[in-house]
Amino acid sequence: MRRWRRAALAALAITIAAPAPAVAQKNTGDLWQVYDQTLSKARYIDLTHTITPNQPVWKGFGPAIFKPAVDPATKVAYTYAKNGFEATAYTFATDQFGTQLDPPAHWAPEQAAIDEIPASYAVRPLVVISIVPQVAKDPQYFLKVADIRAFETRHGRIPAGSVVMVRSDWSKRWTTDPAKARALAADRNFPSVSLDALKFLHLERKILFHGHEPLDTDTTPTLEGEYWLMHNGFAQAEGVNNLNGVPATGCLVSFGFPKLKGGLGGFARYVAICPPSTRKGVRITRRDAPLPEFDSPLRWNRKLGYRVR
Repeated sequence: MRRWRRAALAALAITIAAPAPAVAQKNTGDLWQVYDQTLSKARYIDLTHTITPNQPVWKGFGPAIFKPAVDPATKVAYTYAKNGFEATAYTFATDQFGTQLDPPAHWAPEQAAIDEIPASYAVRPLVVISIVPQVAKDPQYFLKVADIRAFETRHGRIPAGSVVMVRSDWSKRWTTDPAKARALAADRNFPSVSLDALKFLHLERKILFHGHEPLDTDTTPTLEGEYWLMHNGFAQAEGVNNLNGVPATGCLVSFGFPKLKGGLGGFARYVAICPPSTRKGVRITRRDAPLPEFDSPLRWNRKLGYRVR
């Protein structure tokens, strides 16, 4: 992993240090070199739950509805057989749904909305702090400053501008069963991030933002951690998945979200970009394009309310 990290840093150093090339010369110090030497060999781990209509969500919002898109003139759904294509119509009760990026305007109108998050958020160093052993003993465990300091003693100082994900394995309880999803969303028995830990990460370590697996930052009556974050201009990731396969250090995280005007939540997709030695994840291959065909075609499942194979 250290060798991979050195290669990434060396490639970035080339990018920064290389002089501007003559017009007729090939630029050998651009980011394509970083891709060829490092990113093309990496492992990619999806940290995102697949969105389904009846996944866990706060009861104050409610589930989503997926339907086949229809021709507005005829009110008849488009079909592969008749129209050569199909599409889906989505109705969401909220933009606070599933794996997401919370912009500060979610709680504070004077702060940035989702469309005002800068593009510079796109790729950052990723740190994963595990509290799995603590949560096994106390399901309502709060990440503490002492946990962060212990992490740094073992792994080194958390870099400024990084994204810190808190692994609790709560995401393993995720379900798409409607009744179980409602029960999970209502269950206040989940791990949290303490306000002191949030202040330490943001004010002392100067991180970009933190993320957690549950749908709320903490179990305090006033959600004090989220209140502090939002009112001080800090975003956060919620509903993060698959952190159990991500190394504590040495990875990057990339992510994107719909740029909804004035949006107060962001359906997000997070991807960890990890060293080649990482066991979990997928590699870049020639099968990425064209994508392979499936033996079973997509079909609409009325009971589930979405397409399946």
